[in-house]
Amino acid sequence: MTLLRDADDGPAVVVCNTCRLSAEERETPDGVRGGALLAAALREVATGSGVAIQEMPCLFNCTQHCSIHLRAPGKIGYVLGRFEPTPEAARAIVEYAVAYAASDEGVVPYRQWPEGVKGHFIVRVPPAGKLVGE
Repeated sequence: MTLLRDADDGPAVVVCNTCRLSAEERETPDGVRGGALLAAALREVATGSGVAIQEMPCLFNCTQHCSIHLRAPGKIGYVLGRFEPTPEAARAIVEYAVAYAASDEGVVPYRQWPEGVKGHFIVRVPPAGKLVGE
């Protein structure tokens, strides 16, 4: 059994499509997970942005509902979570992802961060073969 599958290696927001709806609720009354709702909202907003929306089950960040991983080749990656699966959150994520994609190393100046992503960063991940300097 192969666990990995191919995906576009350009700038992407990888969405955990099995994430909880919120800290209190696993899914909507109709049985839809928050991650699936966030993925749908992101796809609507990201059209034409140059940032791919990719889905996978479980980012192993279960205590931080509605999690995403922002990545691009040779750039610092980020895991963010605790989003509400809304169009507003999706717009903030995509706005940040566009600035991230345009950056040299994946660093977006704080003054350019949309309000909707502030307080949602969980971890930064150096690209393969690199470490973040001082």
